Amino acid sequence: MKFRVIYGVDFSGARLAGRNTWVARVERNGRGAGEAPYRLTKLAPLERLCGTAERADALAHLVELIAESRDALWALDFPFGLPVEVFADGARWPSQFELLREWGDDDYGVGLECIRRAEGLGREKHIRRLTDIEEKAPFDPYHYRIIYQTFYGMRDVLGRLRRRRHTAILPFHYRRLARARRVLVEACPASTLKRMGLPHQNYKQPEGGPLTPKRRRTRRAILDGLSAHVRIGDAERRRIMRNGGGDALDAVLAAIGAANSWRQSDHRSIASHPRYPREGRLYV
Repeated sequence: MKFRVIYGVDFSGARLAGRNTWVARVERNGRGAGEAPYRLTKLAPLERLCGTAERADALAHLVELIAESRDALWALDFPFGLPVEVFADGARWPSQFELLREWGDDDYGVGLECIRRAEGLGREKHIRRLTDIEEKAPFDPYHYRIIYQTFYGMRDVLGRLRRRRHTAILPFHYRRLARARRVLVEACPASTLKRMGLPHQNYKQPEGGPLTPKRRRTRRAILDGLSAHVRIGDAERRRIMRNGGGDALDAVLAAIGAANSWRQSDHRSIASHPRYPREGRLYV
């Protein structure tokens, strides 16, 4: 399947999710000699796209953006599933949404429940999925720093899209690919940076303000490394350098990581894998 456009989404589960959720749009570039295969055509926070930062409205707008897209690959930076160990033997991906419904709006409570289940198995509190281990993801999906992204990403985005026609959420819906108009995959910018051999630390400055010299150098090194993959205009480059939290850069990394992974992955093996279609896989 070839995509006309690729979107990278650096996701936030915060109350004002629209403020720190950034969306990058990447399209195929005209391939002259030495040209990058992709070009960045749009980069903006979700708040600017929908007019509000409030989580419920911002995520509802993101869902509609995805649902209205055509020939599109969407790379979203939040866990698409929880480790199979915290569910009954043989449980499939849809049963994970039942857990989220049981806990209502208690996002943090879901994380504690996963810890309780892990300890009940005599395991470590935080169990990583196979893909988290393979791609060296920073955290497991229910870590206290990630559970909000997992909870709202799964419940309010994937939960609203998983039954939409012509929408394939991978690796769970490979059978839908033939008729899909849009495909959603899980991204991890940090894992993409590691795979590319680029700096994956000291480029974020969540406290805001002008970037420290060290973070400025790191961002420039990352952007220089990305130049072989995507053409970024001067205006977008300035936007990336001025965004303290690094969310704008992460959105671009999500898109490029997914684009590269899509070409390089053995999709037949992923679809038949014993774990991926039950707990998710990173496309980085």
